[in-house]
Amino acid sequence: MRIVIVTDAWHPQVNGVVTTLSKVGAALAEKGHSVRYVTPADFRTVPCPTYPEIRLALRPGPRLRHIVRTVAPDAIHIATEGPLGWAARAYCLRRKLPFTTAYHTQFPQYVRLRAPIPLRVSYALLRRYHGAASRTLVATESLRQELTERGFRNLSLWSRGVDSTLFRPRDKHYLDLPRPIAMYVGRVAVEKNIEAFLKLELPGSKVVVGDGPDLARLKQAYPDAHFVGYQSGERLAKHVAAADVSVFPSLTDTFGLTMLEAMACGVPVAAYPVTGPKDVVQHGVTGILDTDLAKACQAALQLDGQACIAFAQSRSWDACAEQFLTELEPFRWPEDRPREQPAA
Repeated sequence: MRIVIVTDAWHPQVNGVVTTLSKVGAALAEKGHSVRYVTPADFRTVPCPTYPEIRLALRPGPRLRHIVRTVAPDAIHIATEGPLGWAARAYCLRRKLPFTTAYHTQFPQYVRLRAPIPLRVSYALLRRYHGAASRTLVATESLRQELTERGFRNLSLWSRGVDSTLFRPRDKHYLDLPRPIAMYVGRVAVEKNIEAFLKLELPGSKVVVGDGPDLARLKQAYPDAHFVGYQSGERLAKHVAAADVSVFPSLTDTFGLTMLEAMACGVPVAAYPVTGPKDVVQHGVTGILDTDLAKACQAALQLDGQACIAFAQSRSWDACAEQFLTELEPFRWPEDRPREQPAA
């Protein structure tokens, strides 16, 4: 199958959307499918206001149309609600082509943290956007219920995976810090609620792994915490495995891949009982969910790392790709359109 995936989030960004789409595309390619990503790299871009690391495509319509016509895909998936997402949606609607979308990010909450835009306005816009899709893929049952209550329809579950060959138990002595080590891994931005973690009174050490627009401010405000910056590959896995508890303070994430990565390393999770963690963490087994995050951190230290590993190993990117494939909406491309085999 030839698949076009349109996404405003792409490398060099480091986030759950980019990781998910990259891993799923690689797994689909191994199964013999051809995936063409349409990303900001294909267009002239400008930095996103308040978040310059994110690049926004300028007037993407003409080039996007050319790419899609050249690929002549069997299915189109629109992953994000940015300029590329809206342009792809308009293209499909004009040509009566079915497409699927995904709700990766709680944009209403993210926008509200940066601008005085009421949630009802943002949700109304997103209902209109996703309402045109054959189905909208969501990561958890909690998110599906939440969006259903807000008037979204045609929602389907699409879970996530973890690379258990990379993320696995390793030498705890990789970090020479007082224990226990409580660690946050992810983007360092206001919507991640990292300050709730850094304010906690905890024994041992606090470590923040990641980069983002809030890094300089948090480093200055919390000099006792250890900020190790962006890590990837083996270095990231070694950092995660060296922790004693993985702290996930976000109140707005739709899933939270870093929780699965910690579990795969045998590290239990401490999080709030909100959408995302509620569906990823087995309370009392792979982590602790509590409105008192300090209490959750302390209790998580008592959990069995083997239970975390067993749970994570049941979540593979191969299974995630298979689930994605079944949710696509294939169509027959008109034979009079130009066609060229896309690069994977």
